[in-house]
Amino acid sequence: MKKDTYRTTLFEALLTAKDSYGKRMPVIEDVEHKPLDYSRLILAALILGNKFTASTKSGEPVGVLLPNINAVAVTIFGLSAYGRIPALLNFSAGLWNIKSACQAAQINTIVSSRRFVKKAELDDLIEGLNKHKIQILWLEDLRKQISFLDKLTGLYRSKRARHFYQKFRLTPDDTGAILFTSGSEGTPKGVVLSHANLMSNVHQIYSATEFTPDDRFFNPLPVFHCFGLTAGMLTPILMGMHCFLYPSPLHYKIIPNLIKKVRSTVLFGTDTFLGGYARTAKSGDFETLRLVIGGAERMKERTRKAWQEGFDLDILEGYGATEASPVIAVNTPKNHKNGTVGPFVKDIEYRLEPVPGLDVGSCLHVKGPNIMAGYLRAEKPGVLEPPEDGWHDLGDIVTVDDDGFITILGRAKRFANISGELVSLAAVEAFAATIWPDHAHAVTSVEDTRKGEQLVLVTDCADADRTQLVKNAKEHGIAELMIPKKVVLTEVLPMLGTGKIDYEAITELAQS
Repeated sequence: MKKDTYRTTLFEALLTAKDSYGKRMPVIEDVEHKPLDYSRLILAALILGNKFTASTKSGEPVGVLLPNINAVAVTIFGLSAYGRIPALLNFSAGLWNIKSACQAAQINTIVSSRRFVKKAELDDLIEGLNKHKIQILWLEDLRKQISFLDKLTGLYRSKRARHFYQKFRLTPDDTGAILFTSGSEGTPKGVVLSHANLMSNVHQIYSATEFTPDDRFFNPLPVFHCFGLTAGMLTPILMGMHCFLYPSPLHYKIIPNLIKKVRSTVLFGTDTFLGGYARTAKSGDFETLRLVIGGAERMKERTRKAWQEGFDLDILEGYGATEASPVIAVNTPKNHKNGTVGPFVKDIEYRLEPVPGLDVGSCLHVKGPNIMAGYLRAEKPGVLEPPEDGWHDLGDIVTVDDDGFITILGRAKRFANISGELVSLAAVEAFAATIWPDHAHAVTSVEDTRKGEQLVLVTDCADADRTQLVKNAKEHGIAELMIPKKVVLTEVLPMLGTGKIDYEAITELAQS
């Protein structure tokens, strides 16, 4: 990848896309079915962005609390056009986590929508934010304030957008967006991504995957999820492809038929979401799809099988982290291996660090143009913690084969120390899945006075019990250390808004 291909800012890249692909090309659409072409997207961003300037300063992080609708793209580019920093907030994370995120990134103002808040039943969240003196800018109110003069000003600026934008003197190394870690293993951290980080990953994704100008993306992943932001929205918009934004990935009965109606060819999802679509889809719903790309959690064999047998489509599993903007590796139709998350995308350096007590697998560290500028923590508001020498410890235990394909064995933090031996919780989950393949399982560890820690299986399989685990382990030579001591039954495993299992809540279930 040539450095000059990503040494630009998000708004500059949008202007370049308009020049490259045509100002009248419909590039983004939502459930209202009123697509925006490049010209209208830029004009809307400049008009709306101007309304943000009355109550925010250049260089200030501004929270974005919106679902996947056209307005979220307009808001992000509108903030960027006027030198503000979009900070994407997870509206499903709860008041405590969102307050923590605002504290870490020093967010005093949030852009949201009254209609969305009412529909998503987030009134208590907004009330809590108001109590903490966080200002809410309502899109509905801002739209009413847009005058004829505002529209004329926006039109004038759109005609000379590059000249207008230059006055903010932004560089590719300035902050392009702030996202937040999922909180699946603790308090969310702010992840500062520069314009160059995001733009490099857009180019890495585009060069790694076999997209064409005719591709039409269907993105149900929220943009507070970096997978949804960079792969699902920024890549199609900035690389000249159509993007359909859908507000919730959980609408399993609606999404399959809608994919057919809007003629989407590329779908992004997690294992949980893709499994849900496969269960509810009818014949022909996925006839326009040619690429299904999964990430964010381990792809279960039953999900992969459902898509292969039901729709003749292979799920191409990828791998990423918010800290990497997010894509690190991905399988493609011409270059894939089942069970792996693909080879590294371009310009990623990696090193493998041994883990004491583990014979197979090493801890993965990565470096590259897409690796974050640094963390922000609530304990040290606004203080950037850059990765040491540009290297980021992903916290994942992996193997990398001779062809460069990565296999994820588990999280470094998700290992239990039982009688002095490390046991992979992900491996125990995989073991449980061989016994009850049609159900969801999560394994955690709790304190044990004799052995240090003991394993607890939390499952939605009503028939699961430890007797079956012991019997199966004996039949297949599974070590006794990998047999959970307790089995906790629950109707539904707790999930985060990103589609990942909420391991904090799993541990609470295990302890209770």
